[in-house]
Amino acid sequence: MDKISLLYICGIYNIAFVIFHILFWKIFKWKNILEKGTKSTKAIIQIINIQLIYLFIVMAYVYLFYTDLLMDTKIGKLILIAYAGFWVLRFIQQFIFLKIKGKFVIALTLVFLFGAIIHLLPILL
Repeated sequence: MDKISLLYICGIYNIAFVIFHILFWKIFKWKNILEKGTKSTKAIIQIINIQLIYLFIVMAYVYLFYTDLLMDTKIGKLILIAYAGFWVLRFIQQFIFLKIKGKFVIALTLVFLFGAIIHLLPILL
């Protein structure tokens, strides 16, 4: 597979995470769960999630529409390395903060591993 195709796959991967994070309120029943926490915790969790949605949108756009700049410039390569690092760290944090037992957590961990790999491949090839 060529680098440009990999960048498009990365863009689509990020769009999938936009959708996934938009659904967090429903999937994790945040309306009920977050009411049990403090007002600050409730706000911080939702703010972080909205910021991640924004980041995923921006990165999907960059991966889909600025492939040449990503591959041909120093700043593009830095962005590729930095964002690959984001997904590698996200994969590692699964083992630090979650017990890798349930089917959902195992599946999500594999999705993060896949994300780390596809974001690293354009750099390594």
